[in-house]
Amino acid sequence: MQPAIFLDRDGVINVDHGYVHEIKHFEFIPGVLEALKIFKDHGYLTVIITNQAGVAYRMYEEIDVKLLHAWMQEQLALKNLAFDGIYYCPHHDLKGVGIYKCNCNCRKPKIGLIEQACQDLAIDLSNSYMVGDRVTDVETGINAHLKGSYLVRTGKPITEDGQKKADHVFSDLLEFAQQIINQK
Repeated sequence: MQPAIFLDRDGVINVDHGYVHEIKHFEFIPGVLEALKIFKDHGYLTVIITNQAGVAYRMYEEIDVKLLHAWMQEQLALKNLAFDGIYYCPHHDLKGVGIYKCNCNCRKPKIGLIEQACQDLAIDLSNSYMVGDRVTDVETGINAHLKGSYLVRTGKPITEDGQKKADHVFSDLLEFAQQIINQK
């Protein structure tokens, strides 16, 4: 079993332009590639877990999410930094449309995406971390009993609730990697 770094996508990996679902709107946040290299060099699996409510709202289709993720993996593979897993929730219990309006187990802060990753990748949760930009990301890490749950300031504004619940708030993913992972 290996530990993992669970990462939210928009606002942590890429600039959150709002419901990013097209390659032309995808932009890696500065320092992300360096952070991914630190994680890999220290033996961590890297796993994206992301809510994609735009699918539930019918703003775009699941195929758009899959195509974007495939492109992102291709770009990262060129640098030997591809994610070990990418998992997304297309549902929303209140605003979803059709089959996407449901109270699922995969929408963060529930832990269905982490459970699926553990089944697929044999993850050591007790030595794994969650990094996101919203309080729901932190709550996901807490609910999954991870070693730590952190926020970064590269996405949504940090709320008071998020500040209180997070183990720490970092300026970006690279700072998290340098201060938490490099210290091990």
